[in-house]
Amino acid sequence: MAGAVVAAVSVLPAPAQAKSRAQGDHAATQAALQELQAVGGPGAGLYAGDRGESWSLAVGTGDTGGQRPVRPTEHFRIGSQTKTFTAVAVVQLADEGKVSLDAPIERYLPGVVSGNGYDGNAITVRQLLQHTSGIPTSNPAAQAGPDGTYTLAALVRDGLSHPPASAPGAAFHYSNTNFEILGMLVEKITGTPVGRVITSRIIEPLGLTETRFPAPGDRSLATPYVHGYRGLRVGPLFFWRDVTTEFEPSVFLSAGAMTSTEQDMVTFYQALVDGRLLSPAGLAEMQKVSAYAPYGLGLNRLDLPCGRVAWGHTGGVPGYLSFTMASADGRHVAVMTNSEAVLNLDAAMAKMYAAASSAMCENP
Repeated sequence: MAGAVVAAVSVLPAPAQAKSRAQGDHAATQAALQELQAVGGPGAGLYAGDRGESWSLAVGTGDTGGQRPVRPTEHFRIGSQTKTFTAVAVVQLADEGKVSLDAPIERYLPGVVSGNGYDGNAITVRQLLQHTSGIPTSNPAAQAGPDGTYTLAALVRDGLSHPPASAPGAAFHYSNTNFEILGMLVEKITGTPVGRVITSRIIEPLGLTETRFPAPGDRSLATPYVHGYRGLRVGPLFFWRDVTTEFEPSVFLSAGAMTSTEQDMVTFYQALVDGRLLSPAGLAEMQKVSAYAPYGLGLNRLDLPCGRVAWGHTGGVPGYLSFTMASADGRHVAVMTNSEAVLNLDAAMAKMYAAASSAMCENP
């Protein structure tokens, strides 16, 4: 908190003053996006559409140094939406017969998930993908290397230093450690760093030219980018600190390191739902939700108020909070705000879902 209240003090336009090129056509979604921005960052943006056309909305600013709307072609950190990319890579390996989803992780990573109450023979690949491994939610406190970057092995050791929250398969506990172990799995099977695997198997085939899995130590964002902030609201005043390049992506790696744009993210999730990345059987596995949460293999099931079923994921890292989803009938939406909204996270998540749902449920 103390570090957040510095430097930039901005008074942003009231919601009624916010402009967008599609405001008149999407009034309900515009209002929902304004409600998100009221509890989120200095700005918020939304990009949505169907197989026929796409459209965008924005409120506030993507840069407190000037009144600049968030644009769907601007880069930001997607956080835990990275998990869906990692899950796709794992399921592709399963499609190829190189991994069995119901095999114990000990088969592929002997000795990695052990001690402190853990038994790699009792935790399956599927349970890691579904967050039902029993590994608890925890804040990262791994030891960085001399250059300030992190390895998957260090992240996993840190995550497993916390005792199990439940027996394997007995409950849902969202944990970055699950997907850091899966990153190790991908690397073990392929002999290639997980970021390169995701790039060669997903990013390049889909033509996601604005999407990157940054190397450890690369804290930059490609231009143009949305500035990311930590901050505090006091009445009409906003105290923001720009943290765009402070975040070290290797602190999450295969659980949350990637950067992208709203346009690229809807392309990815629509391609996934359309079956362009996996076999029909592989996609069906990804969409099998657990008994404890509407979460499949690195993928949320979203039952929308209009009856449409969509699939997607949220993401949050210092400076950014985002959400993308797509449905089998071609509807898609990406929404983001340029603060993780740690003081209002529950409210921000609810408002983000409301804005995305409104866009998905609009009449054509």
